[in-house]
Amino acid sequence: MTSGTAALQERRYRILVTGYAISSYGTFLNVVALSLYVYAVTDRALAVGVFMAIRLAAGFVAGLAAAAVLARWSAKGVMFWANVAQAAALLLLVLAPDGFRTGTLFAVSAVVGASGTLFMVTLRSSIPDMVGEGRHTWANSLMVSGRSMAMVAGFASSGVVVSLLGYTAAFLVDMATFLVCALTVLLLPMPMGPAHSDDGRDEEDNQGGQGGEGVDGSGRRRVPAALVALGAVPVLGLMVALRGIDALGSSSHNAALPVYSTELDADNPAVFVSVFWCVWALGNVLVQQVLQRYTKRTGRSVGALGFGLGTIAMSGTFILAFAGLPWAATVLIALLAGAADGLTEVSYTSHLQTLPNPLRTHAFGLSATVENLGFGVGMIVVAAALDVFTPLSVVGVAHGAAIVLALVYVARVLRGRPVQEPQKPPEPQETVPGSEEREGKDGKDGKGESGAGPARGGHRDGAEVSGG
Repeated sequence: MTSGTAALQERRYRILVTGYAISSYGTFLNVVALSLYVYAVTDRALAVGVFMAIRLAAGFVAGLAAAAVLARWSAKGVMFWANVAQAAALLLLVLAPDGFRTGTLFAVSAVVGASGTLFMVTLRSSIPDMVGEGRHTWANSLMVSGRSMAMVAGFASSGVVVSLLGYTAAFLVDMATFLVCALTVLLLPMPMGPAHSDDGRDEEDNQGGQGGEGVDGSGRRRVPAALVALGAVPVLGLMVALRGIDALGSSSHNAALPVYSTELDADNPAVFVSVFWCVWALGNVLVQQVLQRYTKRTGRSVGALGFGLGTIAMSGTFILAFAGLPWAATVLIALLAGAADGLTEVSYTSHLQTLPNPLRTHAFGLSATVENLGFGVGMIVVAAALDVFTPLSVVGVAHGAAIVLALVYVARVLRGRPVQEPQKPPEPQETVPGSEEREGKDGKDGKGESGAGPARGGHRDGAEVSGG
């Protein structure tokens, strides 16, 4: 790849990330605006819970169907129409008559949940094709930084937008953000139409179908492609499971933060929540800068081990955030929690992106399904637990489970690393002139017998680092 081509790829990807950050702002804006609107229309707290449940269920199903969709349609087309569908759903909500708004709200919930998951699965699985090999960590860091800043902006401005401009204006702003993202997708140098049918058919035949099990020509039941993706790389299944437990932990601190902040200051409960998330986002953005510089300087990424260690640090800091420590200590903890969260996101995404293209799509689809399941179940369990137990107890149990599984995962990754065998000194009569130079060169390139592959600090990242 020439430097000019790489620069063009980087510029177009930056434009796409800008559009993604803008649409992420809209996503976090509508998390608040739509929830408030559901309660305003129905006057029932149960309706808000049902609205969130439909959104998560739609995301769960979309994760399962993502590989099948991408087998038939191009990544560019899926990302474009996912944004258009969300914009159209919000426009429908704005135009809906009073008698149809409740039903329209739940339809919007399903569309937003499914389309958002499809977009994210497609974006994450397509990044290697957009930026080329060796640029995964940089691309993922840029994406996570944009989303972190958008989250803070969306949450911080949602109250102002809804209070001053009203729900209709909030929905129109949200709709505009998705259209902007759709326009940036159109700039990608990728095909827009359906995927080649022959390739899709061959892929489906080779992997046991896109959606589940099937029967091959010999009458034997084929293994679902999602399970093939998990079995293709050692500890990948454990990694995805840890991601699901991590999502459960995330649901605990998201639900507990409003309760805890109210206990701290009943008159101004929003202060603690706002400060916490702003500092968290700052830590997330700062660690992305560190990761980008580390990757640029060393040619390596943090890999699978970084995901496990980052999960331990993230869960531990979130538990400490509810321990009633002084403000200064809590601010530092929020900064570390954001940094650890950003580390786990980039290392996890980069790890899955090293899989071959067909398996990569299945892995990201399954991951989205597991994450939606973990977060959805967590929200239900945590909401009930907070009525009985303290926020610290609830968050401690949820994130404590993540720490336990992360320790198992880290031990498995370390145990699976290849051990360098001691080399015998060469006998003088068997030494070939120049062999030392060639051996040194091979060791430097990571192609010799020294074991200097990705698990020992080589230049490859991700799925190749773990396992025996």
